[in-house]
Amino acid sequence: MLHTLLTFVPVAALLSITPGAATALVVRNAARGGRRHAFFTTSGNSIGVLAWGCFAAVGIATVVATSAAVFDVVKLAGAAVLLVIGLRSLLSRHDGVTRSGSGAGTASEPTGAFREGLLTSLANPKLAVFFVALFPQFIPRGAPVLPSALAMAAVIVGVDLVWYSTLALLVARARKAFVDGGWARRVERLTGAVLIGLGIRLALERR
Repeated sequence: MLHTLLTFVPVAALLSITPGAATALVVRNAARGGRRHAFFTTSGNSIGVLAWGCFAAVGIATVVATSAAVFDVVKLAGAAVLLVIGLRSLLSRHDGVTRSGSGAGTASEPTGAFREGLLTSLANPKLAVFFVALFPQFIPRGAPVLPSALAMAAVIVGVDLVWYSTLALLVARARKAFVDGGWARRVERLTGAVLIGLGIRLALERR
């Protein structure tokens, strides 16, 4: 199993570094609230990944991946989540951070960042297709399915934490450097537009 997990690491790394909704969301929340908000976003996303690992083990992910009706329901839910977050980013009057570097938003924002990461991950039908297509290839013959699926999902989570933490650090540092120029607000609008585009693409995508 250890050898299998090691061979799975490059696959997990490719999944993590491929730009998508999670990447845009981490960048957006790092620009808004720094590394703390990005960490909450990543934590929510990671719990969603672990949930899909469980779903794959018990067959739920297979239903999502193979049933056109169920896939469309999850797809539209995911598209709605992305569109709502994107529109909130474009319409928000959030003006970045104060000169002291503290967040300008309310104390509830980290919870919101966690919720956004979780919902974006859970409502992503591509994770179902990914797990159903690839997990069986990495589970050793005779190995218990649930522990194997959770172990591989944990590998993805570990890579996510490293990659998104690095990304958040870079964004947070740039955020401090450009705070006087409204840089954070422009990043929020840009990532909001990206999330809207991803939501529209997901809604129109065919299985």
